[in-house]
Amino acid sequence: MTDTTSKPALPDRLSINPRSPHHVAAIFEHEIGIMFNGKERADVEEYCISEGWIKVASHKALDRRGQPLTVTVKGKIEAFYK
Repeated sequence: MTDTTSKPALPDRLSINPRSPHHVAAIFEHEIGIMFNGKERADVEEYCISEGWIKVASHKALDRRGQPLTVTVKGKIEAFYK
């Protein structure tokens, strides 16, 4: 029998952008949460736990490909399944 409720382990680095090499589609089948400096953030584009940073989208700025520009913010990160 296959256990369908098991969730894959959260990686050290994860991105929501499907074009990124750090995107893992199987993880996004479940709802995940990111705690940044003790507060839950819902606007995280990418994170790296070992290096201690997250990337969040800038408000209205876009790059030349039409993707939102991201700002890197350093702090304590915890990733978890909701």
